[in-house]
Amino acid sequence: MLSPDKLTPRIDPSRDTGNEADFIDFDKLIAIARRQWRMVAVCAFVFAILGIVYVLTSVPVYTADTSVLIDRSDSQVINQLAAFGQMDDDEGTVLSQVELLKSDTIAYAVVDKLKLVDDPVFNAQQNSLFSVATLKSLVNFKSWFADDAAVAPDPEMRRRNAAETVAGNIDVERVGKSYVLDVSYTSQSPDMARQIAAAIADVYMVDKLNSKYEATRRAGQWLQERIEELRQQALDTDLAVQKFRSEHGLVEAGSGTLISDQQLSEINTQLINAQAETAKAEAKYARVKSIIDAKQTDAIVTDVLDSSISNDLRKKYLEASKLETEIEARLGPDHVQAVRLRAEMEEYKRLMFDELNRIAESYQSELQVAKSRENSLRDSVTQATGVAASAGETQVQLRELERTRDTYKNLYQSFLTRYQEAIQQQSFPITAARIITTAETPTKPSAPKRALVVAFAMFLGCAVGSGIGAFREFRDRFFRTGDDVREVLDVESLGVMPLVENNVDDPTLVDPSNPRSIARGGKTTTYVEEHPLSAFAETLRSAKIAIDLSAADQRCKVIGVVSSLPGEGKSTTSINFAKLLAMQGARCLLIDGDMRNPGATRAIGRHAEAGLLEAIVDGRPLKDLILLDPRTKLAFLPTVARYRVPHSSELLASRGMDQLLETARQSFDYIIVDLPPLAPVVDARAINSKLDAVVFVIEWGKTSRKVVQSTLLSEPELYAKCVGAVLTKVDPSQMKLYRTFGSSEYYYKRYSRYYTES
Repeated sequence: MLSPDKLTPRIDPSRDTGNEADFIDFDKLIAIARRQWRMVAVCAFVFAILGIVYVLTSVPVYTADTSVLIDRSDSQVINQLAAFGQMDDDEGTVLSQVELLKSDTIAYAVVDKLKLVDDPVFNAQQNSLFSVATLKSLVNFKSWFADDAAVAPDPEMRRRNAAETVAGNIDVERVGKSYVLDVSYTSQSPDMARQIAAAIADVYMVDKLNSKYEATRRAGQWLQERIEELRQQALDTDLAVQKFRSEHGLVEAGSGTLISDQQLSEINTQLINAQAETAKAEAKYARVKSIIDAKQTDAIVTDVLDSSISNDLRKKYLEASKLETEIEARLGPDHVQAVRLRAEMEEYKRLMFDELNRIAESYQSELQVAKSRENSLRDSVTQATGVAASAGETQVQLRELERTRDTYKNLYQSFLTRYQEAIQQQSFPITAARIITTAETPTKPSAPKRALVVAFAMFLGCAVGSGIGAFREFRDRFFRTGDDVREVLDVESLGVMPLVENNVDDPTLVDPSNPRSIARGGKTTTYVEEHPLSAFAETLRSAKIAIDLSAADQRCKVIGVVSSLPGEGKSTTSINFAKLLAMQGARCLLIDGDMRNPGATRAIGRHAEAGLLEAIVDGRPLKDLILLDPRTKLAFLPTVARYRVPHSSELLASRGMDQLLETARQSFDYIIVDLPPLAPVVDARAINSKLDAVVFVIEWGKTSRKVVQSTLLSEPELYAKCVGAVLTKVDPSQMKLYRTFGSSEYYYKRYSRYYTES
């Protein structure tokens, strides 16, 4: 019996069904190269031919070079003329000069200087077969139908075309990190290349000279206008500062400090001292009040110690207390003398506290005076603070006016200095570049580089071929090896069955003396008989071992053979598997369970007149319906479908089918059921509960992994009984290209001798 956990599909739905891997598998890459090398070779050959054609048809061109140095020696003098002193030696400036040399301004100047519009050598340029100009002319459909007079360019158009040609053939590169620019021009004429390269450098120098002169002249004019504005603004802001001081009375006491700020500082100092005096008086008064309230006769206060009256009263109080203590000790506390002394002590005590109250009143008076002085100073501070705050707000405006005045004053001085320098340098413009290498006439063509072009074409062909091969591999979504079966379906691969071509015209050949015998059929149905030691037969033996191990507790094993789609070799596998079991001495019954498309019956039992339908519906005995193979002793129950059976799934799940299988179990060791494919019909699901094991058949290189995965996921109970999968119709010549190191197929040559029959 199967445990409940075996009913859970073992396929991970998120498993990728493509050829992607989590890491670089060099074995797979080598296998891919073995499969796709022909495509890469063909593309490389085609592109090499195209490269050779290009080399043979291309027009040789020549390149002349000249070098220009952006000189930094005079940069400081030139920068003094600039309004903001920018440097000419930063990288951005050098790159800007590169773009200037490639610009239309330089191109037009070269055209005008050399008069290239009317130069016959310059205008007699030939285009190669694969050049950009040739391709543009081919796709310019308007020129095909236009009149020659209409397309003839005017002088301005000819000048523009010449400038575009010059600009298109200019190449400017910076030499390393230096300030040297390598200027080159490419032409079909070596002399023309030298002339134009030299003209580009000359025109660039003149352009730099003119631009410096024009910039200096414009700077001088602008500086003169700006100086007049700054001079007037400096005067206006200085006058505004003086006027603001006089209007708001901002008088300074010295060192930039206002009188109001100085007064506020002095009053604050007096207020702090008054607050200290008030705190001191309040502390003395609080101490005296606490002594009086607590009736402490032994408490010490400074003014009490300085008072003679308090000291005399305290002395008398102490003497009476001492004497009272002695009399009370000798005569008792109720003695007249002791009572009199206690009365005197009370009187002395009253007099001492009267003296303390007088001192407390003096302390209170001092406290009131200190508070009055503190309040008066606080009012003065508040008043002075308001004055200082008002002056501070006004002073903020004053400082802003002073900053504006200083700014305009500094700008005026700076622009006046620059203007004087510009006037001195205006008549001496200096260019910051010079030619360090003059252009020479080239002696050999610079392009095309024949070997390099052909090599690059071959490399490009290899890249294109690799891309096509990679696309073909990516689109290969089929099962190729047993590893694919294990990785994608998570079931055991039982082996592969090579493609067998049927070479019999009449596959229904029957022995006339025994009409109840199985027809010989074609080569596909007798292959296991004729080649019992082949890889084909070994795969079926592997399936038998897997079934025996899976259903070891069953005396008679009911085995279903199923596929995802029709035409995958399911019936051929069923017939040969059943014959193999019979050849090994097992009592085997083959049932054609595909009532809608009985492929096994067409192959070996087309002459039958009754079969599975009559056994289920009419209850006819099994022994009257089966066909026997005289050579292998295989029993076959065909399906004679004279019409379409719409309720085939109900018949397979019916009680009649149960009785049929129960009867067959008593007489056979193996019952092979050739079931319909999973994708189109549900018959296999209907009979699943009656099966002990399932063998899944997949057509090699034809059935999509996605289809197999989805069909198995939709049948989890049938999937749980699947003992493995068989790849059918395998092309051995192509199969060897999918063998990778470490796989069982990789060692095929080492164990293939076991499949030979000699």
